[in-house]
Amino acid sequence: MSLAVSTALPPPRAFLGVEQSATGRFWRDRLDLRSSQAALAIVQRHGVPELLARVLAGRDVAIDEVEAFLDPTVRRLLPDPDTLTGMQAAVARLADAVASGEQVAVFGDYDVDGATSTALLVEVLRAGELDPWFHIPDRIFEGYGPNIPAIEQLAARGAKLLVTVDCGTMSFEPFARAHELGLDVVVIDHHQAGETLPDVAGLVNPNRADDLSGLGHLCAAGLVFVVAVGLVRELRRRGWWQAARPEPDLLAMLDLVALGTVADVVPLIGLNRAFVTKGLIAMRRRERPGLTALMDAARLNGPLKCWHLGFLLGPRINAGGRIGDATLGTRLLLSKDPVEAGAIAVELDRLNAERQAVERTIVMEAEAEADAALGTQSQGAVVLASGQGWHPGVVGLVAARLKEKFGRPAFAVAFTGDVGAGSARSIPGVDVGRAVRGAVERGLLVKGGGHAMAAGLTVERGRLGALRAYLEEALSGAVEDARAVDELAIDGALSAGAATPELVELVERAGPYGAGNPQPVFAFPAHRVAHAEAGSADQVRVRLRASDGSTVSAVAFRAAQGPLGKALLGARGRQVHVAGTLDLDSWQGRSQVSLRITDVSEQG
Repeated sequence: MSLAVSTALPPPRAFLGVEQSATGRFWRDRLDLRSSQAALAIVQRHGVPELLARVLAGRDVAIDEVEAFLDPTVRRLLPDPDTLTGMQAAVARLADAVASGEQVAVFGDYDVDGATSTALLVEVLRAGELDPWFHIPDRIFEGYGPNIPAIEQLAARGAKLLVTVDCGTMSFEPFARAHELGLDVVVIDHHQAGETLPDVAGLVNPNRADDLSGLGHLCAAGLVFVVAVGLVRELRRRGWWQAARPEPDLLAMLDLVALGTVADVVPLIGLNRAFVTKGLIAMRRRERPGLTALMDAARLNGPLKCWHLGFLLGPRINAGGRIGDATLGTRLLLSKDPVEAGAIAVELDRLNAERQAVERTIVMEAEAEADAALGTQSQGAVVLASGQGWHPGVVGLVAARLKEKFGRPAFAVAFTGDVGAGSARSIPGVDVGRAVRGAVERGLLVKGGGHAMAAGLTVERGRLGALRAYLEEALSGAVEDARAVDELAIDGALSAGAATPELVELVERAGPYGAGNPQPVFAFPAHRVAHAEAGSADQVRVRLRASDGSTVSAVAFRAAQGPLGKALLGARGRQVHVAGTLDLDSWQGRSQVSLRITDVSEQG
């Protein structure tokens, strides 16, 4: 008789014994046995501090890649542009336009990636002595991507080459019309492509089926940069650059690429990390009048950080496309006049405040509707909220807020009459883009598309109930699985006294952090909540005290009305385990460590 031996790995032990936190999460050590051994090897081979080694090992940085990871360079990570399918044809057509002085029109998108992509390409073409036009579509009246009326207007004005950036991969009818009008088209895009592509002079998209470059993680701004490298090289080969017409400094334009990369939430891996790292350096020099004015309008104090791009600068550029003039962002980024740039930045700051007010009102209505629906159907897989007259420019933000609050994929739909424009945001492990495409195939949507974490859709009011039922059926299994594995990965434990500016700077060496390279989360065990109060904008401000008397300031954003905020406010004077990320707050030339609270748990 033989006994079967189980080879299954034992379940992970809860970090600090926290099996269910205030937000319902299981805390686990980000490092398993294998990665803990890797961290030790990194310390021994490279001599880096143990905490930094843990952060690197927790992100699967191989021992031989540590030095390159800590100093990502564009020169080392940038591939030959020709590895991208369609690059040679696109670059040749662009170079022909430069050499012959053709009128080029750049067609972008109304988000940050579209604005930075458009500005970058226009700037490179201007260096080649062209005077390109640019067109950013109005979100409400034109919608996403190239449209026939805009193409007809550009052709009538005399454009000979249309270059679309951050859009165009599936624009068959508009490009057929462009062809009829004698307008050549080059597409530079990164969105998902179908099996059939439009007939154009050149189409560069690392996500087309026949592209083997492995650059599908680039945003449009990053992709335009690669095209720019190829174009400058081709013009150099043709002898175009001279002493009186010098090559453009592409590395100085990485500020645009960094902003687009962070704002589009693409993975901060490989070349993207180099783009952001070097782009932040360029941005800190404050040599671009538009970005300097925007930083001033955003009241950005202290050294520029990666999160500033996503939470302070990006939303202000987006505000023009959401509720104002969609061209404002691109005009700001291209402006060479500090006075003009300052005026545009102030207007974008005003529009962003207006957008926030509109968003708050709609979020309140949407949350009330979702609360009512989930109150009677607590096991619902998705949140779907809709309203007559909601501003369609903010539905994506509303969907994101609903997703955060309810921990489910969320859909927000703004109706104008009987037709609604909506957006969806998902949780990890649940593909809303596939569900939306399935709804289109079943005739439940007028149109729709997207990717795993986000999607857009157009729906008739009479089909809203059927859409909700379909989404529940299509996503319930994936949502159940995703919500069952609700974990918080912890990179290490610290005390308040150890949270110093030097430690934060040490950890920043493994940045920039964002999608694909998560910011390290540290646990503060058995710290007393010396102070906790609800502040403005739904914040909860806290001061934690360790057993040795050292303290650290902390804040939980958008938490006061939720389980995290209520747990913190209810723990005044008690010892708790707190988890969060560290940052440096600068004020009047002084830096102070701040803990951004992610979760809290009573002591086990």
